[in-house]
Amino acid sequence: MRTFSARETPWLVELDGIELAPFWRRAFALGFDTALIVVILLATLFAGMWGYAKVLEHQGRPLHTLSGSLGADKFEIKSDNPDFDRHFDDERVRVITELIIPVLYFGILAWAGKGRTPGKRLFGIRILSIVHPHLTFWHSVERALGYGAAALEFGFGFVQFFIHPYRRCAQDRLAETIVVTERGYKALRLRETSAPSHDGD
Repeated sequence: MRTFSARETPWLVELDGIELAPFWRRAFALGFDTALIVVILLATLFAGMWGYAKVLEHQGRPLHTLSGSLGADKFEIKSDNPDFDRHFDDERVRVITELIIPVLYFGILAWAGKGRTPGKRLFGIRILSIVHPHLTFWHSVERALGYGAAALEFGFGFVQFFIHPYRRCAQDRLAETIVVTERGYKALRLRETSAPSHDGD
């Protein structure tokens, strides 16, 4: 039978005293990443629309009119071809724009960047797991999904930064992560490499 141990893990002991990222750096990093996501979304949608329009043209059913509009809450595409409208309906576009691309962006880039998305890299901060020494792919995806939870209730999940003693927002608590400064992370790694080895004792 497994039992729960309340003792701190060696990794939590290693993290003790690490410098946490300030709110303004986290906010600007998220803003930068969000702007990049919008660019990626628009490029993906326009590439998909252009490719599908070419397929229809090749099949002898060309588009005569095509229009798109980016509103505050959704991206809308309209054409004179019912086949096009059926494949680019609001629900499919919404799933792509609000779920798939943001989760892939934050999940894959945070994992591949070892806790740093382009925005976090730019503002000198990094995500760290409080469970494992390395941020796993699942932690990164789980944290990416956590942004949706943080945005609920008028963004209260982000306000938790000011309430939680370790500056953890909803996405951090969901994925068991903290956000630290790059300076703090480098100091942690320096402590690890300069720690005396007990091999052969």
